Amino acid sequence: MYISIIIPHWNGIDILSECLDSIKQSSFSEKEIIVVDNASTDGSQDWIKDNHSDIILVENDQNYGFAGGCNRGVNNASGEWLLFLNNDTIQETDWLDHLAKAVEGKDDVAAVQPKIRNYYERKLFDYAGGAGGHLDLLCYPFAKGRIFLEQEEDNGQYDKSSDIFWASGTAIMVRKGPFIEAGGFDETYFAHQEEIDLCWRLHLMDTRVIFEPNAIVYHKNAVSLPMHSFQKYYLNHRNSFFMMLTNYNLPLTLYLLPVRFALEWVTIGYALVKWDLKHIGAVLKSLGWLLTHPHTIYKKRRLVKKLRRKNDREMLKQFYRGSIVYAHYIRGIKKYTDL
Repeated sequence: MYISIIIPHWNGIDILSECLDSIKQSSFSEKEIIVVDNASTDGSQDWIKDNHSDIILVENDQNYGFAGGCNRGVNNASGEWLLFLNNDTIQETDWLDHLAKAVEGKDDVAAVQPKIRNYYERKLFDYAGGAGGHLDLLCYPFAKGRIFLEQEEDNGQYDKSSDIFWASGTAIMVRKGPFIEAGGFDETYFAHQEEIDLCWRLHLMDTRVIFEPNAIVYHKNAVSLPMHSFQKYYLNHRNSFFMMLTNYNLPLTLYLLPVRFALEWVTIGYALVKWDLKHIGAVLKSLGWLLTHPHTIYKKRRLVKKLRRKNDREMLKQFYRGSIVYAHYIRGIKKYTDL
């Protein structure tokens, strides 16, 4: 088994340096490292050539984001498995061994995620993925170990390998064949939730996504894009809504659309009470983008329809059937185990 590790990168030599040093300490030898530079302006390209001449460097002419950077890395990958990894991570030395073992002999598994803990508080599940991701019917994501801003300590409560809905783009290993068949990452997303969209398509193709607890990665969350920035708010709202509009069948999309639309306005109202003008502007911008890009939505729906081998009645068994927004903010649920 050969693994191609693909790291999209844009500025931050010190962050990338620690990540590459960590990967090179991994005990798994059958691997290659590909860094996809999204037109960095800090000299990252020359630094990589001078200090890591053994890795494959892809130099993009502009910043294509996480999705576009990863896709361009795949064009240079020779492994049967593609491991997309954030540059602000370090890893336990045996992480790749555990990921390889987790998928060995399981032809129906298309993707796997390691356990992701916070870099700064090592016992805390990281915001970006925790112990594997799930999705509610209205396409609000959450994870074992993290519901919205509530993060749990890792006390072994999720130490069994399990099926999950989505694997975090912080560290997701995908079989190359299904990845290409699914169309890769949708570059419309640019960044945030493109991995959820990819995993949804993999499920529709009747393959599995799993979590492997013995493989451990530590992540410096929100280094590339601050947690409460306008751009992050915008991408999270737009991409989540776009995902709902493109991946469900048409009757279910039309059924859920009014509820999701109403919740966007609830978010605006909540942000208004807190006088969070950035959040209000980001939600309005996301709704504006969706209203002005019907052709993009239509094209994506056509692609998904071609891939579909599993109907939505079967798919719904893999969703959280309630609203995670209601469960968390009204019922006070803070842990996955309490759902």
